[in-house]
Amino acid sequence: MLIRIRSKDGNFRYDFSPDDDISKLLEKILETSTDPDVSSITISNQPRGNEVKISALKGQTLKKLGLNHGDLVFVSYKPKSESNDATPAPSTSAATSSTGAAKESAKRPWELVQEDPVDTYWRSTSGKIPRQRDSRFCKHALNGMCDYCMPLEPYDAAYHKEHSIKHLSYHAYLQKITPKPSASAASQLPPLNPLSYKVKVPCPTATHPPWPAGICTACQPSSITLQSQPFRMVDHLEIASLEIIDRFLQAWRKTGLQRFGWLIGRYEPYDKVPMGVKAVVEAIYEPPQQGEIDGLTLGWPWEEETRIRQLASEASTPLSVVGYIFTDLDPTPEDRTKNVYKRHPQSFYLSSLEAIFAATVQKSNPTASKSSPTGQYASRLVTAVLTATEDGQVDVSAYQVSEQAVAMVEADMIEASVDPGIVRVKEEDRTNDSARYVPDVFFSYRNEYNLEVKKSAKPCFPVEYLLVNVTHGFPQNPSPIFQSTAFAIENRPGLENQSLETAMSALNRLEAPSLYPGSESYKKIELAKWLSDWHFVAFLQTTQLFSNDDIKVLMRTITSPTLLEDAKNIDPVLETEGWHTLMTFTRESAPARRSSSGPSASGADRMDDDDIPPEVYDQIAADDAARAAAAAAASGDSSAGGSSNIQICPHCTFENDHGGDCDVCGLPLA
Repeated sequence: MLIRIRSKDGNFRYDFSPDDDISKLLEKILETSTDPDVSSITISNQPRGNEVKISALKGQTLKKLGLNHGDLVFVSYKPKSESNDATPAPSTSAATSSTGAAKESAKRPWELVQEDPVDTYWRSTSGKIPRQRDSRFCKHALNGMCDYCMPLEPYDAAYHKEHSIKHLSYHAYLQKITPKPSASAASQLPPLNPLSYKVKVPCPTATHPPWPAGICTACQPSSITLQSQPFRMVDHLEIASLEIIDRFLQAWRKTGLQRFGWLIGRYEPYDKVPMGVKAVVEAIYEPPQQGEIDGLTLGWPWEEETRIRQLASEASTPLSVVGYIFTDLDPTPEDRTKNVYKRHPQSFYLSSLEAIFAATVQKSNPTASKSSPTGQYASRLVTAVLTATEDGQVDVSAYQVSEQAVAMVEADMIEASVDPGIVRVKEEDRTNDSARYVPDVFFSYRNEYNLEVKKSAKPCFPVEYLLVNVTHGFPQNPSPIFQSTAFAIENRPGLENQSLETAMSALNRLEAPSLYPGSESYKKIELAKWLSDWHFVAFLQTTQLFSNDDIKVLMRTITSPTLLEDAKNIDPVLETEGWHTLMTFTRESAPARRSSSGPSASGADRMDDDDIPPEVYDQIAADDAARAAAAAAASGDSSAGGSSNIQICPHCTFENDHGGDCDVCGLPLA
């Protein structure tokens, strides 16, 4: 059969047998190439994209790769002068064997990727949409199947339209674009290619100086047409409990200043969308920030990101950062209990500045994927906004930005504008320090005649072209892994202060020092519930009282689904060295109960009396003093009153040397 080869050295034709090994093709490529680096030779069935190194195809025949008579193979390679490999080129057969030996144990990058458990789950299922037997059209037996009741593909357009699902899920989109399994080389390549709008440096043709000194059609990006992204990486945002949002909003309710927080949670299958993925939020971590009435200032990059991610991963069900949330609330002047409805179809949903920030964060948090040549594709980080609804109440809105937005931000092509609903396209810059190439950018819309019109996006375009909607909600039966939100939240100076004294005082009220492993007590369940607090564990890690191993035990224990079912479930925490150290400090350094003028009592008697008001002790003291005075008068004991004329006030216990009214409180002595 005849196989055509096209490379930068020209077009060539060679005769092969379908059973020939790939090494035969490599020999012909080496014959027609100019000083190539054998390890860099790639072949593809397209002029650009789907490249695969020929060394990774060792042992496969041309027929197995799907090559047929007349097929065109695109070849690219790097010259040895650009390669770091200084080994001289061996003979053709030796080159083939040595390259194959070097790559035999090495797998392709996307095969080494460790995907999220939710991706592993969906890859193990077909994702088909089951349908019930149609009573009108199905004429077969119960165990039969026809076109009216056979399962639908997860990307079926009619099903999505019927159920008002705007975007395909990530895995449904993968199934739609992935070729059916076959022996061809194309079916063995990942179907996703990350977008890039940067100029290729150096140019693949190597015929001119690199950008910005020169540019050609081979290295410059193509023109961009903005369009709605057909899929979304996350289909639903679920907040594990209402208390998480309520505690986050408390700072705004008390100060009127906007707040920002990172969403800590995990990804799970979502059954409302075919092959859907939902982000479940279990906690919100608030980084250092400076809130303002109409915005906030956030430290970037996030300094404690590594510590928080590591701590979250130690939970019984490993957690990670699944997004971020911020408030945009402004009370109405007429009614302070309601807020201004500012984000709606006639204004904007996410401002241009917020969309660019979302693209920046998504770019730095890619999703591991076996369907991309780089092993990474897109991001699952969700942007959530707490803003006002049309009736003035507070609600959550969730979004992501498209891959086009991420690629444009990466190429430094867009910037925010004064109008929050408009994105501005930057001007081209050819200076060496800040070179920027901006290709033609277009967007399409329907005009007043319902005709689709394409318009240039320069100098600006609506921000809605960069957004992807994500639904949100709360579970009907909440079961958060953190059972408490009572501990003070971090980085709220003057509003909520985290301190070891506060923690020890709370532990002292829970009688934590008297609880030991193996004992059965309802107080251990109360203690376990109080300890199951994300903010407390995150704070405790900064005190250096617990070692890394103890923190891991604490995190795994308090996030166990069965934590509150048995008092002994908290025992692994009570056995750690860090806990013993904390209890020692609690016994010796915990704040003592406030002083009063009441009678002294032993520590055991006062353990449960912290909430008794001081005036109750004063009344008891006054009654005791009155009884003592009466007893002294009856027995004639002068030592009890100092003299026969001294009368003790039964109200304030002051010793008066006369009758009538007390000199201090003015109340009657009788």
